[in-house]
Amino acid sequence: MTLEEMTDYVKEMGEPAFRGKQVFRWLHRGATSFGQMTDLSKTLRETLERTSFITAPTVERKQVSKLDGTIKYLWRLGDGNCVETVLMRYRHGNTVCISSQVGCRMGCAFCASTIGGKVRDLTPAEMLDQVLFTQLDSGEEISNIVLMGIGEPLDNFDTILRFLTLVNSPEGMNIGMRHISLSTCGLTEQIDRLAQYQLQLTLSVSLHAPDDETRSRLMPVNRSVGVEKLFETCRRYFETTGRRISYEYAMVDGVNDSDWQADLLAKHLKGMPGHVNLIPLNEVAESPFKPSRRVREFQTRLERQGVTATVRRKLGGDIDASCGQLRRKRMEEEKE
Repeated sequence: MTLEEMTDYVKEMGEPAFRGKQVFRWLHRGATSFGQMTDLSKTLRETLERTSFITAPTVERKQVSKLDGTIKYLWRLGDGNCVETVLMRYRHGNTVCISSQVGCRMGCAFCASTIGGKVRDLTPAEMLDQVLFTQLDSGEEISNIVLMGIGEPLDNFDTILRFLTLVNSPEGMNIGMRHISLSTCGLTEQIDRLAQYQLQLTLSVSLHAPDDETRSRLMPVNRSVGVEKLFETCRRYFETTGRRISYEYAMVDGVNDSDWQADLLAKHLKGMPGHVNLIPLNEVAESPFKPSRRVREFQTRLERQGVTATVRRKLGGDIDASCGQLRRKRMEEEKE
C-alpha cells in the first residue's frame, strides 16, 4: 500500500489518519509482525493481525564473494518460490539488483533466468522487500537500485510503477528516481508507455546485437519487434523524456563481437545520445555461448566512431552472480 492507501485503510477502522503513517514507517523499517509496532494501540495491532498480513522473505541461501564482497541472496517467498537479489559495492555507493518476476518468459539464449520459463509476477511488496531486507541483513545502506534481476520488468508494468512509488516515498526508503535503473529486453509498446510517465530513472535496453539475424538468435523477442523498430522507439523515448538510454551488450565469442557489428551499432546510435555498456559474458552451464575475446577491440572501434562505450566491471565471479544461476541450482537440487 502507498502511504495514502495505508492512511485510508486505518481510517476505515476508525483510527486517526496519523496511524497510517506509523504503520507505513514500521513496514518500511522492516517490521515482520504487527506486534513489533509498539507505538500502536493494542486494539489496532490486534485488528491488523486479524485483517492483514505482512510479506517478509526468508534467506534460502546467501553467498558472499571472497573477491569483491558482492553478496547474492536467494530469497524464499511466502508461496515457496525463490528469487535472486545481488548487492554490489561501488565507490559511489551500494547497488542492489532485484528481480521482478519468478522466472522469465523472454527466452534469451544466454540467460539462466529464463530456464523453466515464467512462474508468476512479483508483487510490489515482494520487490520492495528485496531492497529492504537486503539492506537489513547486510547492514549496508542501499543507495542505488537496478531492475535487472530475474524477469522482464516491463512485462510486469503496473507492479513496477507501484514499486517505484513505494521505494521513492520520503516516509519509506526514499531512494530517488535518478538512482534507479530499469532494464528491458525491448518491449517497444511498453517503452512508449513508460516514456509518458516522464520518470527520471535510467532506461537500459538489453540489445546484445545490432542486426536482426543475430539478435533474433540470442533474443526471441526480436522476432516480433526488429532492431529498426527498437531503435525508433528508443529515439522517441529520448525525445519525450530527455533521458539518455544505456544499451547493454553481452559480448559473445564469435556471435556478436565482429568489427562489422560494431560499425552497425555505431550507425544505429548516430545522432542519438546513448551509452553502450559492454558486458563480459558469464558462462551458463546449459548455454553453448562463451565469453568474447574481443571486448577491448569492440570498445575501441565504437569509441573511434563517437560512441561512448564502457566495459562493465565483473563482480561476484566466484558466487554465480549472474541472473538465475542460484535459483537454477536450487531447482536442480529439488529434482534430485
